[in-house]
Amino acid sequence: MLAFLLGQIDSAANAVATNPNVPAPGKGLNIFDLLVKGGPIMIPIGLLSLWSIYIMVERYLSIKKATRIDNQFVATINSNLVNGNINAAKAMCASAGDAALPRVISAGLDSIGQPISDIESSLESMANMEIKELEKNMEYLGVIAGVAPMLGFIGTIAGIIKIFYDIAQTENLGISSIAGGLYQKMLTSGAGLAVGLIAYAGYHLLNMMIDRYSLKMERNVFQFVKTIKSPSGK
Repeated sequence: MLAFLLGQIDSAANAVATNPNVPAPGKGLNIFDLLVKGGPIMIPIGLLSLWSIYIMVERYLSIKKATRIDNQFVATINSNLVNGNINAAKAMCASAGDAALPRVISAGLDSIGQPISDIESSLESMANMEIKELEKNMEYLGVIAGVAPMLGFIGTIAGIIKIFYDIAQTENLGISSIAGGLYQKMLTSGAGLAVGLIAYAGYHLLNMMIDRYSLKMERNVFQFVKTIKSPSGK
């Protein structure tokens, strides 16, 4: 019995060794070769990975640029308001570049002279617009995080169906006919999960950056409104 089992194992090993789809023992797996062997479904997964990386890099740079502001900016604006120098405050906002907070404060400065409720409404509307601008295109990361793993699973299921179809046609139940194709088709699931994980992590990390800046903006706007209500600081 032992001799029979050993003979079966040796036969299976020889079948695997002679299968072109199975890498030779001791031979490393080349990443590029693995991606190619994943099949056509790897093309959309690869495109989604490039798209997600582009969105994450573009959004990160845009958010960093829009949220860069001098910590003393609002304090200087409020000081100008206390001194009645509204034009100087507007000039500071205009010279602040593409930062989000100065545009919000500028909307408030343009509303000075109106009822305080209208000023607060202008500030809130502009702040919401700026936050939406920071979040632009980020919804695509959420879509990619859900779609990429599904594409990977579709590729794997399609590969498994093909494997069993071939078995049904050839009536060959050897391990080489199963393992040789199965490990290749599992690549699509792995690639899809990896792309989805990257997109998911990028989406939430960028949202964390925006949330932190949104809180900081709310504090600065609150101090600005407080100064308008009571220029003397009382």
